[in-house]
Amino acid sequence: MTTKERVEPQAIKLDDWRSKYSRRLKLIDAGVVIWAVAGAYGVRFGFSDIGSDTTQDVRYLVLSAALVLSWWLMLGFWGSREARILGSGSEEYKRVIASSAWLFGALAVTSYAVRIDTARGFVGLAFPAGALGLLAARWLVRQHLSLERKVGKSSARVLIIGGPYSVAHLVRSLNSAPSAGYLPVAAHLPGAPEGTSTVPGSSIPVTGVQSDFDSILAIIIETHVDAVAVSAGVNLHPKDLRRLGWDLAARDIGMILAPALTDVAGPRIHTQPVAGLPLIHVSTPKLTGGKKVAKRAFDIAVAGLLVAFLSPLFLALALLVRVTDPGPVFYRQERIGLRGTTFNMLKFRSMKVNADAQLQALLEAQGSNDTPLFKIENDPRITPLGRVLRKYSLDELPQLLNVLGGTMSLVGPRPQREGEVALYDDAAHRRLYVSPGMSGLWQVSGRSNLSWEESIRLDLYYVENWSLMGDVVILLKTFKAVFASTGAF
Repeated sequence: MTTKERVEPQAIKLDDWRSKYSRRLKLIDAGVVIWAVAGAYGVRFGFSDIGSDTTQDVRYLVLSAALVLSWWLMLGFWGSREARILGSGSEEYKRVIASSAWLFGALAVTSYAVRIDTARGFVGLAFPAGALGLLAARWLVRQHLSLERKVGKSSARVLIIGGPYSVAHLVRSLNSAPSAGYLPVAAHLPGAPEGTSTVPGSSIPVTGVQSDFDSILAIIIETHVDAVAVSAGVNLHPKDLRRLGWDLAARDIGMILAPALTDVAGPRIHTQPVAGLPLIHVSTPKLTGGKKVAKRAFDIAVAGLLVAFLSPLFLALALLVRVTDPGPVFYRQERIGLRGTTFNMLKFRSMKVNADAQLQALLEAQGSNDTPLFKIENDPRITPLGRVLRKYSLDELPQLLNVLGGTMSLVGPRPQREGEVALYDDAAHRRLYVSPGMSGLWQVSGRSNLSWEESIRLDLYYVENWSLMGDVVILLKTFKAVFASTGAF
């Protein structure tokens, strides 16, 4: 079989889901843009006069048609329908907003430059309605795409080339995020010892250990993959790697370089070309200065609004706690906060009085007294009302007062007891670099169902890659996690 004959089935496969979603997004974008512009026209001018011969009506009908076409084209020119950004991450949404903003900015500048009197109400309605409509439509399409990718459909088939350990790590990472759209189907380990048939810890087959260029290219063609991921530790000469990139581009096969960096978000990564080499710079994470002020201002504003809005619920829950079980309404527990300082964390009491005295015995009976997560499943100390409060995280509401007081934040690693912190290793101590939070990455990713190692990894990712928009996203996901009651006990 010739090389050309081998490539043809791949080209058909590549065009399948990509072309399908491209056509779908083109239709959806057109529908949303027409809806936004037509709606803005109707609200501003009304539909009753359409068809009249007045110069103004004709001019705005032409402007509306031109705006619809320009908006639709701008979304395509800006790359908002590219397959590699669909299904995961914020880049798709950023491109939708950026293309829309540039279009309306250009419209405003042009109107001013040539002195065209454009109705501000028309433009002021069309832009936000269309932008929000496009974001909502893209989100719905993404949910459908994510469901398909979880069962192995609509994903790029990936061959991973590299050292055994880095390949195994990359396979685990890609399999843990199927919505990203990368499906590992095979691995090649140049220079590794003979005899390895599968990637350790997975069922991904190993195609071989040859390190010469021709053998690797033949394997890539034979496996009919959509992309090749070159991971750290690959035993290839730089010239062969460059040749590989040329051949893959000629065959419309994507090439991905996966450095040995883990849990580092995009804003911290900067590429600088030096002597033909793309050097990757990783900036040091710092929550100081303006970032610290912005986070604190966000905490005060949101927590203040929530306290004011939920005050009737606070009063009702306080009465229920007091009536159903004798004892104090609030439970105060000493926790470890920012930089190892201690503070009293507030909760609505969900346990019987003096429950702390029984903790050690219950941990020993459960066999978890030597792990840093002091959690008791089917805890006998919890009151009947307390089970309801914990199921929906209502017992956590008083921590809004901790947020207003500055000892906690709305989002951050969950504060733990002194006994738990005493079991921390060096990596876990980095959790204390930021203020503890009411919610966090671990809480929206499984809560108590996660292992200690998984919880630490998520908390460290948050510490290393904090952003205000990330806090907003986590808060939005918190509501879903709370109502689903996943991992709450």
